[in-house]
Amino acid sequence: MTFRTRFAPSPTGPLHLGHACSALLAHDLARAAGGDFLLRIEDIDQTRARPEWEDLICEDLAWLGVRWDGPVMRQSERMAHYGAALDALWSRGLLYPCTCTRRDIAAALSAPQEGADPRGGPDGPVYPGTCRPEVSHRVPASARPTDRHLRLDMSAALQVLKRANAADLTFTETGPAHGGQIALSHEACLSGIGDVVLARRDFGTSYHLSVVLDDAAQGISHVVRGEDLFDATPIHVVLQRLLTLPVPVYHHHRLIRDDSGKRLAKRDDARALRKFREDGLTPDDIRAMVGLPKTT
Repeated sequence: MTFRTRFAPSPTGPLHLGHACSALLAHDLARAAGGDFLLRIEDIDQTRARPEWEDLICEDLAWLGVRWDGPVMRQSERMAHYGAALDALWSRGLLYPCTCTRRDIAAALSAPQEGADPRGGPDGPVYPGTCRPEVSHRVPASARPTDRHLRLDMSAALQVLKRANAADLTFTETGPAHGGQIALSHEACLSGIGDVVLARRDFGTSYHLSVVLDDAAQGISHVVRGEDLFDATPIHVVLQRLLTLPVPVYHHHRLIRDDSGKRLAKRDDARALRKFREDGLTPDDIRAMVGLPKTT
């Protein structure tokens, strides 16, 4: 199996040290294995994506010495693929429309009859099921709606996988914090993840759906990303099983944090690679700052 990984930034701001760590590590692993390193631009949020940010991403990566193989994939050019996957899941009765706002969800979770503190999942509080149909896995007679959010009926999805003998929800993790074979229980998927949004009304897709489809389309064998996304991996494995896609090996690396221990974000412009470049630092200086070995 050819080692193939990717770096998938969003063009909504400058790359910072955390991005540099992820891109350099993935690039180093691919080159050490004689494999491929691909670049994907995750620009489904067209309200925030800007061409100038994508240009700067490419400039920063070139300065770091990161070279990608083949053409750049852009999510904005793949909306038809996401729509086809949503149609397939909808026709199987595994999606349902949801009109709840964040305020609605918070109110439902804080209601006295809930009797417990809201449980947090990869996307925030686990959805309480307000819009979930009473009869799960009912094949809809109507076409997939595009004017509302669409949620995965997690219970129905797990039932489908069980009937198809595809309920073995495991993945291989090689990262420093969670290395080994990770097994996911159905109960954990229900109580700790719940009915996640797979299509937002304003995007037409979601991070979870698009990343799974894009990794499969690019033939990604190893996903290298920050450990903040480890808890989202069960969602991706469930979708991979539902859509009969390969499950890659995952490597979740440590996060780069500021002096107060806070994870870096794009709003932390003081940590932008562009500014380090302008201040005269070298790519090896950046490698040292994120704990990676210098180039030989």
